[in-house]
Amino acid sequence: MIDSINWIDRRFNFDFPVGVFPWIIERLRGTPARVEELVRGLTPVILTKQSDGKWSIQENVGHLIKVEELHDGRIDDFLAGKEILRPADMENKRTTAADFNSRDIEMVLESIRKVRTNLVKRLEGMDDDLIGHPSRHPRLDIPMRPVDMAYFAAEHDDYHLATIARLARGLR
Repeated sequence: MIDSINWIDRRFNFDFPVGVFPWIIERLRGTPARVEELVRGLTPVILTKQSDGKWSIQENVGHLIKVEELHDGRIDDFLAGKEILRPADMENKRTTAADFNSRDIEMVLESIRKVRTNLVKRLEGMDDDLIGHPSRHPRLDIPMRPVDMAYFAAEHDDYHLATIARLARGLR
C-alpha cells in the first residue's frame, strides 16, 4: 500500500472559485458521520492502541476536535480583517494534554459533532464578500480566503480519516 505523505509536507494551490464553497461546507458537515462510521464496532482497546509513538484512532479523532479551536480563531481573524492568520500549534500540545484515550468514545463523538456543527454554522454565516477576501497563512506563507480555509480543514479531516481507516484495518 502507498504510504501517506505527512500533513505538514502538503502544499496547496488555492486557485478555485468561491462558488465551490457550498460543496466544501458539505464535506465539513459530513466529517462527524464519517468518523462515526469508521469507529463503529471498534473496541476500546483498538480505539486507544498506540503504535510506534503515533496517535491512536481515538487521539486522531480528538485532534480533529482540538483543531476546531484554530479554525474558530481563524474565522475571528478573517472577521477582524487581520493580515496574517493565527498560527497552528504544530507540536499539538492541546491534543496531547486532552488525553483523549482516557475518554469514552461516545463523548468524543458527541464533541466532534458539536464543534463541527459550530464551525459549519459560522462559515455559513459569513458574508459572501468576506468568503473571497484573503489573509496570509503563516506556515504556508500564501494568501488564504475563508473558502480556502474551509477546503484546508476538509483536506485535514480527510488526512486523519484516512489515518483512522488505516489504523482500524491494521488493528482488527
